[in-house]
Amino acid sequence: MDAAAPTPAIGPVPTGYFRWEPEEDEFLICRAVREETHDVKTFVLAPRHERQFEFVSGQFMTFEFEINGETIQRCYTISSPPTRRDTVSITVKRVPGGPVSNWLHDEFKPGSLVKATVPMGEFSWSGMQDTKYLFLSGGSGITPMMAMTRAAYDLAMISDIEFIHAARSPDDIVFRDELELMGRRNHWIKPTFICERDSPFECWSGLRGRLDRGKLEVICPDYKERVIFVCGPAPFMKAARTLLKEAGFDMSRYHQESFNFDSFTEEAQEQIAEATEAITTDVKVYQLEFTKSGRTVECPEGMTVMEAARRAGIRVPSSCSKGLCGTCKSKVTSGKVDMKHGGGIRQREVDAGMALLCCSKPVTDLVIDR
Repeated sequence: MDAAAPTPAIGPVPTGYFRWEPEEDEFLICRAVREETHDVKTFVLAPRHERQFEFVSGQFMTFEFEINGETIQRCYTISSPPTRRDTVSITVKRVPGGPVSNWLHDEFKPGSLVKATVPMGEFSWSGMQDTKYLFLSGGSGITPMMAMTRAAYDLAMISDIEFIHAARSPDDIVFRDELELMGRRNHWIKPTFICERDSPFECWSGLRGRLDRGKLEVICPDYKERVIFVCGPAPFMKAARTLLKEAGFDMSRYHQESFNFDSFTEEAQEQIAEATEAITTDVKVYQLEFTKSGRTVECPEGMTVMEAARRAGIRVPSSCSKGLCGTCKSKVTSGKVDMKHGGGIRQREVDAGMALLCCSKPVTDLVIDR
């Protein structure tokens, strides 16, 4: 039998189907909270009215939280599959000192409401014609891989999935029981866990340490024949990429989650270098006043507000750097920007003076409520 390729199609549209539209109702209600590990919880969300979601496995949503009088935006990958239209789930690890993750774990309960945008993002196998995959995940980076694997399981896809997940200990393996169940009931899904150490009540008998070429070749000898998806902490993704490049893997078949909260993208670094050089020429320089931080910085023509702020040491929340997620959304109280976004802001927000700083370039001096 020829292997069937994964497809974004998830069956016929049900009778009476209405798509959830955040422009009509931007709030989602929490239906359930599930404890996955000692510091990871899954939050199941649904529209307040009878609507269903449309997305592809691997996409994310941006949420707006009101915490202690402050509005905070965060992006979370959808961990549930698109085969289950009535709800979406996000799976969140508690981060020490993290304002949102701790609030979610401690305060967000069934019945709570949260603002959300439509699903976005390109980290997905949707539309691919391959039938052999390798998923490499570390820590909470398991969520997009889980969405893909759940979809394959629900649809009984004939797709060969090697799923390797790295965790600190057995107690830290997210979705362990569910992955083992799917593996037992569908031989196309093959989960493997690697742990660095034992748990207090479990002596780990599986592979130990960190993922390396030797372990990869033992678990998945044919990895060079597969399409590979990688997601996890930045050091994990960097190590995986280096490992595969050195092993001679065809990197055109390599896909990595692009979110990075802490570092510049290569494109942004190039932009800064070009703009720095431009300062010595006749390029116009605008003044950007950040009211909450009490700072005023210079921004050369052609540089985004985000990069000018970072270059001056002003920390602005960001994630995608592509105008998709909405994390850097800010109020411009004076001045004008040239904004080319990817869908991370609504028109009514633009009309109200909001802008995405990652993709906004000043065309006048600005005053920003940040």
